[in-house]
Amino acid sequence: MSGKDGDVAGRGRLDRLIKEEIHDPYMARSKPAEPTVCPGCSAIFSKGRWQWSAESAQGAHEMLCPACERIRDDMPAGILTLSGGFLGKHRSEILKLIQNKVEEEKAQHPLKRLMGIEDGPDGELVAKFTDLHLPRGTGEAVERAYDGVLDIQYTKESNLVRVYWCRD
Repeated sequence: MSGKDGDVAGRGRLDRLIKEEIHDPYMARSKPAEPTVCPGCSAIFSKGRWQWSAESAQGAHEMLCPACERIRDDMPAGILTLSGGFLGKHRSEILKLIQNKVEEEKAQHPLKRLMGIEDGPDGELVAKFTDLHLPRGTGEAVERAYDGVLDIQYTKESNLVRVYWCRD
């Protein structure tokens, strides 16, 4: 017995839409064949993950890694925005800290990379990353070194993290 608007005998609507989770389009739906080499950065997919290797990748399959795809498409997974008067006075030191943090992470994790740093409209620095975790770790490193206020906003739907640091 059905009532109005699809209500079946008081059990609620049966035609409700099911909201699907948004998945990261840059993460492969299946694992690449092993070994696979990225023609963009020379990272190798081996033993179930992307890694740096000193070994030659002769005869390996070729495929862009997710980080190189993000760089090609200019689609960051994370954005770190730094602002405030303190930034203007200590810009070069903060940039060095960011570069050091990125290099430290990238050495172990090829998919964690800095896509670039740009000047924002009001004197901010805007850094874009290929990974969700690196902007947070970099923002936390800046906060530990220079205090200030850190705000982290993660939007699950767009699979993007925005990290804001400010010190006046």
